[in-house]
Amino acid sequence: MAEKNITRVELKQAYGLTVMARENSNHWVVMDGPEVFKGHNGASRPMELLLMGAAGCTSQDIISILDKMKVKYNDYKLEITAEKAPDHPHVFTKINLTYMIWGDVPENKFKAAIELSETKYCSALAMLRKAAEIHTEYKIFKE
Repeated sequence: MAEKNITRVELKQAYGLTVMARENSNHWVVMDGPEVFKGHNGASRPMELLLMGAAGCTSQDIISILDKMKVKYNDYKLEITAEKAPDHPHVFTKINLTYMIWGDVPENKFKAAIELSETKYCSALAMLRKAAEIHTEYKIFKE
């Protein structure tokens, strides 16, 4: 019988809206809210971390895939912009990803790495795609 893949999150209040959470990796992440809601504006907001998690998920995929393809590059960057619904719960409705890479990178390999991440490997983007329209573009800067 296959074992379930279970994730467990523990969250502790530090002070006011400042909270700390950790998951199976046992690394604490601090979150906070804006001062207008009695937060301390001392850490990222939970929705910011959601986008950061998606950025990390797809980027780690792409870096790994490019490494397996033996693609050499000088630098890599991903920028994400997102629009939220105007009413509560203010979910993301549109997410734009701009993948950027510097070096003599074959376009077909960079594009393939992005597509594999977005359609097969990145679970964070797969979850967000259920709620938001996701648009992707990429730029290669030859040096």
